[in-house]
Amino acid sequence: MRWSGRPGVALFLGVVLSFSGTPGSSSLDIPLEVLSHMNIEQLPTITAQSPNTMIAFPFDESYSMRCAAKGNPEPEFRWTKNGQEFDPDQDPRLLPPEDGSGTFIIPNNGNLSEFQGIYRCYASNKLGTAISEEIEFVVPHVPKFPKEKIDPIEVEEGQPVTLKCNPPKGIPPLQIYWMTIGLQHIEQDERVSIGLNGNLYFANALERDSRRDYCCFASFSRIRTIVQKTAMSLVVRNTGLKTDSAPGSGFANSILKSKPSLLSPPGVQTYTHLVKGQALMLECIAAGYPTPKVEWIRVGQGLPDRAIVENHGKVLHIPNVQQEDEGQYKCKAKNGHGEASHFFHVTVEEPPQWTTRPESQISMIGSDVLIKCVATGNPKPTISWRVNGLALNEVPAANRKVFDNKIILERANSSDSAVYQCEASNKHGTILANANIMIMNLPPVIVTEDSLQYSAVQGKTIVLHCKTFSSPPSVITWSKEDSADSVTGPRFFLHDNGSLEISAVEEGDMGEYSCIAKNREGSRAITAFLDIKEPTKIVDPPMDLRILVGTTAQFVCQAEFDRSFNHEMETYWLKDSVVIALNDTENMGYLVDDGILQIANVSYSDQGRYSCVVRSPVDQDIASAHLIVTDVPDAPEDLMLSELSGKSVKLKWIPGDDHNSSTTAFVIEFEESQREPGIWREAQRVPGSHTSALLKLHGHADYRFRVSGVNEVGQGRPSEPSESYKTPARAPDKNPENIKIEGHLPHEMDINWEPLAPIEHNGPGLEYKVSYRQQGTGDEDWQEHVVKRHSFIVKGTPTFVPYEIKIQARNHKGWAPEPRVIVGYSGEDFPSAAPDDVAVEVVNNTLVKVSWARVHKDKLHGRLGGYRVNWWRLRSLLASKKSHGEKHALTFPGDRSHALVPGLRPFSEYSLIVMAFNGRGNGPGSHPVTFRTPEGVPDQISVLRTMDIKKHSVSLSWSPPVEPNGVLTGYLLQYQLINDTEEVGPLVSVNVSDPDASKWLLPDLEAMSKYKFYLRACTRLGCGPATSEECATTPEATPTGTSSRNFSLASIHGGISTQGWFIGLMCAVALLTLILLIACFVNRNKGGKYSVKEKEDLHPDVESQGMNDDTFCEYSDNDEKPLKGSLHSTSGDMKPADSGDSLVDYGEEEAQFNEDGSFIGEYTGRKEKPSTENKANTQITA
Repeated sequence: MRWSGRPGVALFLGVVLSFSGTPGSSSLDIPLEVLSHMNIEQLPTITAQSPNTMIAFPFDESYSMRCAAKGNPEPEFRWTKNGQEFDPDQDPRLLPPEDGSGTFIIPNNGNLSEFQGIYRCYASNKLGTAISEEIEFVVPHVPKFPKEKIDPIEVEEGQPVTLKCNPPKGIPPLQIYWMTIGLQHIEQDERVSIGLNGNLYFANALERDSRRDYCCFASFSRIRTIVQKTAMSLVVRNTGLKTDSAPGSGFANSILKSKPSLLSPPGVQTYTHLVKGQALMLECIAAGYPTPKVEWIRVGQGLPDRAIVENHGKVLHIPNVQQEDEGQYKCKAKNGHGEASHFFHVTVEEPPQWTTRPESQISMIGSDVLIKCVATGNPKPTISWRVNGLALNEVPAANRKVFDNKIILERANSSDSAVYQCEASNKHGTILANANIMIMNLPPVIVTEDSLQYSAVQGKTIVLHCKTFSSPPSVITWSKEDSADSVTGPRFFLHDNGSLEISAVEEGDMGEYSCIAKNREGSRAITAFLDIKEPTKIVDPPMDLRILVGTTAQFVCQAEFDRSFNHEMETYWLKDSVVIALNDTENMGYLVDDGILQIANVSYSDQGRYSCVVRSPVDQDIASAHLIVTDVPDAPEDLMLSELSGKSVKLKWIPGDDHNSSTTAFVIEFEESQREPGIWREAQRVPGSHTSALLKLHGHADYRFRVSGVNEVGQGRPSEPSESYKTPARAPDKNPENIKIEGHLPHEMDINWEPLAPIEHNGPGLEYKVSYRQQGTGDEDWQEHVVKRHSFIVKGTPTFVPYEIKIQARNHKGWAPEPRVIVGYSGEDFPSAAPDDVAVEVVNNTLVKVSWARVHKDKLHGRLGGYRVNWWRLRSLLASKKSHGEKHALTFPGDRSHALVPGLRPFSEYSLIVMAFNGRGNGPGSHPVTFRTPEGVPDQISVLRTMDIKKHSVSLSWSPPVEPNGVLTGYLLQYQLINDTEEVGPLVSVNVSDPDASKWLLPDLEAMSKYKFYLRACTRLGCGPATSEECATTPEATPTGTSSRNFSLASIHGGISTQGWFIGLMCAVALLTLILLIACFVNRNKGGKYSVKEKEDLHPDVESQGMNDDTFCEYSDNDEKPLKGSLHSTSGDMKPADSGDSLVDYGEEEAQFNEDGSFIGEYTGRKEKPSTENKANTQITA
């Protein structure tokens, strides 16, 4: 390919630098692709070294002094120890490396002291020398307390005491313990404490502090060593003034009081210097009596948020101290007699840190080279330079200029190639960096492979690579196949490393691109091909789920992508950013099928963030959802009883995990192990925000408690039971409740009450004292009886008089509180008088109003329950003979003088009595009162039949209503034409004025038509409900007595009667029927008996026979579905059907009514019903 045109977008390619894992070096890596084209020498670079401090722990087998480097030619290694040359090969005890590096191994042969020192590694080739940071090899000695005899320390009570530990030096961290010879820790509190220096301080000594075995133990955990100091003896002398102090009240009057003073630190101020990131520990330990309290402040501002006060207020701890924590701190120790204070001036310092690290670089011959090195720290670090491991003054160079933080090589040539070292130091440490400086000229070498294929997604970003190595740096240009010009525009960006970045890729960006690299030494070019793809997009992402533990969760993930990637697409799932390996045995509960992730038997560990990743070769899309697993709360923990008072206890607990569903309540249960071991009962329920509850307790009970949490999922498992708490016995807290006073007999009064539950006894020997006296007798003494049962009968009482009663519980510990007084009545007797002046007012033909004079209260002999009305029907007014009909009764509660009696039969004569009743029963009845009900409309006609059905006429026959409810005046006959559809003909009415009529002929009907007939019986008040019947006329005249149903069948099947197959079928049926008749005849003659059916045929029931004659007409027993246009009245004198019996269908039970007659009670007696059941109950409204 030819290249022509303007230079276009150009980039001076910087040198590719990669840093090794060694803190003190940076390397200039020449790519392997370049080295494969030409042999380029490289300066040595340290790639690995041991840490700056190595401790020779006695339990390690050996210690590796590491040093590795790279370069071309391969570097050689040498070591210095404490600044002097050290050759590991000359010491046969040291082991050589196996990898050809400069590493050597110090074996643990028990004598390591001579190897202790500061080591440094040098890696050199003919181009220069790289050096490592200093490595200090520390051989720890076993720390020991000196053997010494310590005299006993004697002090008077109230004086301060310090027992000094003076622990030996050793490898930190150091932990100090004060214990007895029996390894019992010395208890610390505000008065007694261990200082940061290891001393044991007593703010004021007490006599109980005297002992002879105070031992200081120093623990060095890194070397696994604990050493013990010689035991010390402390003698605290009694002041002799203790007799004035109350027992157990301490020594308030026996010890000389003193104002505070500081045992540690001494003086009034301390200057503290520490390194950033360390923990600041400030300590103030005060002496004085009473024991002083220590407070901490920061002068001029508040304490840092990270500040923690420890050791009973004596230590201020600020972890990970920062520059802003500098300042002045003050501790103040106070008691009632004064105060003492101490100031701390805190300065935070830092070891050296790089601000600008010297960088390795390649520069062309003749250029100026700048090597910069800047470090910060507190105090300010000192910068020193080396070249190839030697001080600059040992390697003079005329073109080298040295400044505080930089070196400039003017007009450098290849002989100036070297490794420069910069070292920054202050009192807190030293840091070192190597910088490889190479001076050379190279033509461009494009490391990126030629003719690479790139794929990009529309709207995304793609980078076309063109990695180049050269000296001096090359000018990089990119162009597209359809243009000789360099690519330009806001979407194209040329990186320092030569790569071309195209953002918001478009379809027009597809094609071939070329990269050209040029410098003064030559030029190189490569091509790249870019293809544009459709983006990958998740269109149905997973949704957040909130699911119950143990169930199955399901996430859906469906995506759209470029179809050219059909066989290269990859879909996988992450849980909390970690890929779910479906073939892993730990993930057996996961199942993925067609983009759906199913998690079976969900557990708490399954909770988290699930992400679906759909990846193509060029892009990917990700969608995430959270799985929240819910469950009932875990059992609360650490139940603790406090504030024990005998009558109550405070129960505290730590709630269990609520499993993502807030705890709404805690259920507290108790077990009383003396009476009901193993049975837990609910004691209290508190809101879910509470972690304690005050529980009221009964006496003489052995309690244990447990707590369970409740959330929207349900109630969790109960906690482990608390410790048991046995309450002392005491008098009962309450008296019996639900006291009932009853009088079953006139001269007795039964007293019953609900006994106290066993746990409410509060102690042994429970009894009840029953006290009573007649109300209104002034200050008459109470009659008292002590019983153990929960009932008592008072005999010989007057009938129904009020008594005052109270019941009090007691046990061996005493009486319950004074009980409340209740009032009850002695036994009732039957009322002795009947109501007077009973009168009946007829309201309508089914309802009467009964009134009476109330029975005097002296005759009631009890609490009035109400009045009962009894009545019975004597006769219908159409009949002359009287009979005592079925008795009915209605109960009307309360004190009243009238009531409504419904449900009567019209046109009838009744007798009625009224009586009062109380709790004992009914009193005597009043004198009977006879009354008559007015005429009503008749009941439904019991039987309606069609007969003698002809082409244009139908005969109807019927029987009169069982209850005419008055004098019949005739009948109303109505009929209309009906079809199988909802359309009907007009309603035609016929008045039958003869009340004794039982038949009627309807002429002039249409042939082969279906009719519906309605018949009502009538009195002077109107007509009753209709009875209906349906029938169809014949196509031709039917002989009298021929069944209409037979005719109907004949007319229906007439069309097929002439068919040959039908004639054959009928003949076969006739033959089979004949055979069966013969068999039956033979069988009857054999047995000499005849069937019940034959008896019925010999003595037919006229009414039943009439019902079955005209089988073609159907008898309708219900007119629940009236036809459209039917039941329109044609008679002006028709009245509404009587509805008096629709109040209620009364049975054998009694019924009660309000004063206005509405139903509230019981109704006795069964409503009289006609002997023949009417098969139509539709009422026709006139």
